[in-house]
Amino acid sequence: MDKYQFLITLAGVIFSLGLLGVAVRRNLLVVMMCLEIMLNAVVLSFVTSASRSNTVAGASMTFFIYVAASCEIALAMAIVVLLVKRHATLDLDAHQDLKG
Repeated sequence: MDKYQFLITLAGVIFSLGLLGVAVRRNLLVVMMCLEIMLNAVVLSFVTSASRSNTVAGASMTFFIYVAASCEIALAMAIVVLLVKRHATLDLDAHQDLKG
């Protein structure tokens, strides 16, 4: 197994662990951290493919992903703070009234 296959396999394992955390955990902050773990696994696969093809496309895509992720996490944390103020808990089951 060469290093590219190892890194893609590692990205798949990390993504699977993040997905498992999103499916199993009931805490808002832990779910958000698992989503960020999944995002980092995708970035790892982009960087691996860019390294294999000797292009800067993966590196530039990584930059744009991290810019978008920083904006996303800032908005998500603000929403979490508002939800905690409203329900006084981080449990996802307490926010069932948000379903449409």
